[in-house]
Amino acid sequence: MVQKVSQEYSTKIITVCDYISSHLDHELNVEHLSQIAHSSKYHFHRQFQVFTGVNVGKYIQLMRLKRASYRLVFHPCERVTDIALDAGFENSESFSRAFKKAFNHTPTQFRIAPNWQAWSLEYDKVNLIRNDNVNVELTNRDEVKVAVFEHHGNPQALNNSVQRFIAWRKETQESPIANSQTFGVPFNDPNTVPPEQFHFDICGSVLENVKSNEHGIITKTLPGGHFAKIRHLGSHEQMNDKIYQFYRDWLPESGEELIDFPLFFHYINFFPEVPESELVTDIYFALK
Repeated sequence: MVQKVSQEYSTKIITVCDYISSHLDHELNVEHLSQIAHSSKYHFHRQFQVFTGVNVGKYIQLMRLKRASYRLVFHPCERVTDIALDAGFENSESFSRAFKKAFNHTPTQFRIAPNWQAWSLEYDKVNLIRNDNVNVELTNRDEVKVAVFEHHGNPQALNNSVQRFIAWRKETQESPIANSQTFGVPFNDPNTVPPEQFHFDICGSVLENVKSNEHGIITKTLPGGHFAKIRHLGSHEQMNDKIYQFYRDWLPESGEELIDFPLFFHYINFFPEVPESELVTDIYFALK
């Protein structure tokens, strides 16, 4: 009974977090958010902090600054002033002060040389587990030729490698973002290996082998065949629970066997083009 009540409260808080994610451009006050959670405004603050690890005001600011961070780095043509206003700040000066207080860099400094590892420490304070039901679909896929940038090292620095891969895609148009597929292949679990041993392939589909380049991009192949697929909705940071449930619950009961290839992600859309709560990612497990 206690677990059921806890799950109900967790679901309410997740609903609020999804609402915040989709309404970062709007005024967000505790009274309205408590109504979404069907909770008393006098208790909502404490309930929110229990389930997320931070108070609601801090959470809202972190989510706004997260979107702003991605826009600064991955949308370099956008003006800092526009990003500041969209993040709910009156001007670029107040935005710069808040950004530097959170990440020890001004927005301009972060745009030029983002320190994703230090940035990640702020978001490690947020502890939000979705506890979604895991729905596994059996499907077949064709083999896919992909351009690959191999990331080796701290997973918190993965976005630095993503930047390099995007720069190559834009420069060469061999794997244009608009009409090519984007994948990620983790060769080990970032939660269980030392940071220096982490290996993750950032991939974009290509029609031909990648031309010789100075970016370190190479050609590989994602296998075709029989797969188990899980569709994940929401932040990429919240996929682990579904993956662990697959290995712990579904796979032993299914009678299926895995082939000797890592799971991989197919990213259907991207943040900050859509709110994090609207991200769609398909997780594939290759079966015999």
